[in-house]
Amino acid sequence: MTLESDAVKMVAHLMALSARTAPKARGTDVIKTMIVTGGDLKMLAWAMREFGEKHDASFFIRDAGNVEMSDACLIIGALLESAVNLDCGGCGYPTCAEMLQAQGETSRETTPFGGPNCALRMADIGIAVGSAVKTASIHNVDNRVMYTAGVGALSLGWMEGCGVAYGIPLRASGKNIFFDRTR
Repeated sequence: MTLESDAVKMVAHLMALSARTAPKARGTDVIKTMIVTGGDLKMLAWAMREFGEKHDASFFIRDAGNVEMSDACLIIGALLESAVNLDCGGCGYPTCAEMLQAQGETSRETTPFGGPNCALRMADIGIAVGSAVKTASIHNVDNRVMYTAGVGALSLGWMEGCGVAYGIPLRASGKNIFFDRTR
């Protein structure tokens, strides 16, 4: 374990704090966070590779390599069964009650994310992710927001109750591993 790796793990905790305290619609917290380190990074990378192979999505396999080389990965998820109760229609349903009912009628096995989701809750997770990566940037930790890592975490059952999740792998080294990547 290097000094830099320890610092990255500390920054991951600060990032989780930034996600937790980010503004949310109606002030209701629907965000879950998890910090993945050590052998769990390999497990997450394995889940990403498996998903990529099953769905012929090579970018999952590419991203799994980045996750495996990371010092830590922050997972941020949004609870599925949550609505702001404004009946705004942003989710595609006229009422929040209809959207929540439709969640029980869709199969998670056919899509990487569960849904439908409240549009305002999806904005909440976006703000939380943005707040977290801002914190990583302030501390000069290389990072990349990965839809693929969130899908991997969900497939492992790590974000119970979440319909959507994103991963932010983190690394401190002389070269940004997330910059020069093969497609």
